Amino acid sequence: MQNCPYCKRAKALLESRGVAFTETLVDDDDDATWKALELRSGMKTMPQIFHGDKLIGGYNQLAALDGKDKLASLK
Repeated sequence: MQNCPYCKRAKALLESRGVAFTETLVDDDDDATWKALELRSGMKTMPQIFHGDKLIGGYNQLAALDGKDKLASLK
């Protein structure tokens, strides 16, 4: 979702901390991908942030992790 404000904030935060990431864009009408993501994460919202196979959560969880360790645990 290109116009997602929380996605933009998450990307900016990751970039500011020098954390490499891969972005996967999901179209609003891509039902199969949405369903697969929901099964994987239990979430229906974006962004969905993973570190390897581990779910970090959305932007709020990423920001909380940043407050804890400046995202050092993701490097």
